[in-house]
Amino acid sequence: MQQNQQSPSITMKDVAEKAGVSTATVSRALMNPDKVSAATRQKVESAAQAIGYAPHVLTRNTRRGETQTILIIVPDICDPFFSEIIRGVEETAAKQGYIVLIGDCAHQNQQEKSFLNLMLTRQIDGMVLLGSQLPFEASTEELRNLPPMVMGNEFAPEMSLPTVHIDNLTAAFEAVNHLLQLGHRDIACIAGPEETPLSQYRLEGYVQALRRNGLTVDPRYIVRGDFTFEAGSQAMKQLMSLPNPPRALFCHSDIMALGAMNQARNLGLRIPQDLSVVGFDDIELSRYWDPPLTTVAQPRYQIGREAMLLLLEELQGKRVNSGSRLLDAELKVRGSTAPVAKTKK
Repeated sequence: MQQNQQSPSITMKDVAEKAGVSTATVSRALMNPDKVSAATRQKVESAAQAIGYAPHVLTRNTRRGETQTILIIVPDICDPFFSEIIRGVEETAAKQGYIVLIGDCAHQNQQEKSFLNLMLTRQIDGMVLLGSQLPFEASTEELRNLPPMVMGNEFAPEMSLPTVHIDNLTAAFEAVNHLLQLGHRDIACIAGPEETPLSQYRLEGYVQALRRNGLTVDPRYIVRGDFTFEAGSQAMKQLMSLPNPPRALFCHSDIMALGAMNQARNLGLRIPQDLSVVGFDDIELSRYWDPPLTTVAQPRYQIGREAMLLLLEELQGKRVNSGSRLLDAELKVRGSTAPVAKTKK
């Protein structure tokens, strides 16, 4: 007899609708049958069989009920910032016999169902979230049935997840303070998206540094981008078209800083003689740019490693506090910043 193959489009939600129960109940009935009544279990199994749904239980470690698989959710796999964090997670996971799957949130609309399905069917043992939001919508009941999760890089207290990150506000404050100590006063900021918590903290650091030095924050000097090279380039164009263009620039990411520097060069500006630029992240490319970029170095590998160690503690049954673990950041001063040049009268 030929075995029916499951259509890749059939999800646990389809089973739930067929059986007339919630998705969380389907998850429990299929993965933890002792937690539901025999009648409910029978109803869910019949519905799953009728529509050809198989939860891939054969991929699990039958002795321990584990898959030895971890899922990393990345906001944008094309952003080079995340490469070292992912390496930190992967190498730490491999030492404990885990393999790592990578999910790209930049295309989450197509993958939202499959991410949730992976979680609810326990095809993965845990998840490391590198952004500030879950890549799917889930009810409170569903969230209670998800495998352990930790956050790396971001800090979103409302999610109540164990978190590993740096103090973005203080790091941004010190970056802008570096420009102030060089004598700069006309300092602009190319910020990240408003909905991203780390962008909010970095913007607050910029604002506090200016106010601490008695300077007024000019809203025209704050332009938002989406952490891409193109966003930095466009923001630079906008800033240089102002009646009083900035003489220094603080960017929320290195990639935006490099885009801004490239555009500044196209406009005939010299860096750092005409414009000082500070980035954030210390991606590898920033060291080899011309001139090399002054930037806030995040311990990216350590963020990934510590996030995976936190997740391993949870997987071993230890109750990890949902607070945060702060790692140190460091300002790397390179060739893209210099004392403000005296203007000729």
